[in-house]
Amino acid sequence: MITVSKQTIDIDALLRSKMGERARYVPRLLVNWLKKLIWQDRVNEFLWEAKDEVGTPWLKHGIRFLKNNIIVEGMENLPDANDGKRYTFVSNHPLGGIDGIAIGSIIGEKYNDNFKYLVNDLLMNLPGLAPLCIPINKTGKQGRDFPRMVEAGFTSDAHMVLFPAGLCSRKINGEIHDLPWTKTFITKSVQTQRDIVPIHFEGRNSDRFYRIANICKFLHLKVNIAMLYLVDEMFKNEGKTFKITIGKPISWQTFDKSKSAREWAAYMEDVVYSLPKKTGK
Repeated sequence: MITVSKQTIDIDALLRSKMGERARYVPRLLVNWLKKLIWQDRVNEFLWEAKDEVGTPWLKHGIRFLKNNIIVEGMENLPDANDGKRYTFVSNHPLGGIDGIAIGSIIGEKYNDNFKYLVNDLLMNLPGLAPLCIPINKTGKQGRDFPRMVEAGFTSDAHMVLFPAGLCSRKINGEIHDLPWTKTFITKSVQTQRDIVPIHFEGRNSDRFYRIANICKFLHLKVNIAMLYLVDEMFKNEGKTFKITIGKPISWQTFDKSKSAREWAAYMEDVVYSLPKKTGK
């Protein structure tokens, strides 16, 4: 985890730490492009502003900083915070940034910060967010620990917030849609007897982002280059209004042997995408 300072994110320092003396040979044009791409100055501004906040207050500060307006329908569908049960909240992932922040701020406020995200391990570098996270990295030592960490999350007293597609949405057949959902949230929710609450987030990234993602897929690149653009996409969505629709909890007993876990995951994906249509708006 990093220590917050007025220059927490520093591309120059990062290059020196990774490349040593060779860093001076990296073209300044490229370095400046990277700084602009990740909005280094604005990100540092936010991290410094929110340096004393952790968890839900940090998330809410992020929404205010980005001047986003979040409209929520179906708040009444969120289970009672005092019912003694633990839930799995699952959502589509159209933006890869603001959606996670907004949904987390809602769940955190309702359940007094008692939830965990299953997220990319890179987000552990954000001190205000890290306490809410179970990091995902399926390589190296942490890769060997991944099943144990997921198990610990689901067997804990914390609610779980997941984006089962793993990556943010892509443009598929002309529509913005998640990649197929993985089955982990089904198997673990059944195992730990957690009802599942479906959530839909309405939003999209730029056409440029989807073009880059599709090019990476076409070239079979193992490195997720599109992810480098997510901070840029987040700031391009600054000031916009987004709608969240929360559906009614679905009992864990629904997910029986009549379908495989993967089929139930696809079913829940369909449920989430049908939520805005059910509101009639």
